[in-house]
Amino acid sequence: MENAGYIALSRQMVLRREMDVIANNMANLNTPAYKGQSMLFVEYLETSDSGEKMSFVQDISLVRNLTEGQMTTTENPLDLAIAGDGYFEVETPVGTRYTRNGVFQLNAAGELVTSSGQRVLGEGGNPVVLPPNSRDVTVTRDGTISTDLGPVGRLSIVRFENEQAMVKLADGLYDADGQDPLPNEDAEVMQGMIEGSNVQGIIELTKMIETVRHYTSTGKLVNDEHERLRRAIQSLGGTSQA
Repeated sequence: MENAGYIALSRQMVLRREMDVIANNMANLNTPAYKGQSMLFVEYLETSDSGEKMSFVQDISLVRNLTEGQMTTTENPLDLAIAGDGYFEVETPVGTRYTRNGVFQLNAAGELVTSSGQRVLGEGGNPVVLPPNSRDVTVTRDGTISTDLGPVGRLSIVRFENEQAMVKLADGLYDADGQDPLPNEDAEVMQGMIEGSNVQGIIELTKMIETVRHYTSTGKLVNDEHERLRRAIQSLGGTSQA
């Protein structure tokens, strides 16, 4: 009797979570190097007590869009972007994390850090430190950093076998989730540029409208089924009394 309602409610629950994902994408439309996400759905079959097969919809994971965001020129020598696959290594209190957000700056010690203050690592796992009073920071495509006083070091650019398995954290960071970072000689570092979000606002807005429509139509199905059952109960009740 309530099988149709259960199926519709499962659909509504998934649509609500999908709306949360879309809203998060929209909120990060201007976040450097942000990668949009979408939900992965599967059909979930269940057998009722009466032996009837019921087909539910179930979301099993989030899929990250790994395409490169648009590159924007800033002319800030400490803004860096990665062309191709790869991540910068960042030192955090809980271990090394990874990011494509290259909006960097210098702290009081002359260390290259992220916008939230985590130190950017070079080859060998050492922080990148610029000499005091140095000028004319230059970063070549292979990640080598130099100033007017000479070479400083080389940024560590790594890649992973399964980027989808990486866990998204705050501040544009990722946890490798047990994967070993691999050296990536093919990636190129672009100085004076930042990678933008790969979220396309028009597409996300279209998805949001479609999700609202699906949610509304599913809600109508639930209400119609409830009304059908109510009338059936009233009809049967009247027959019994007669």
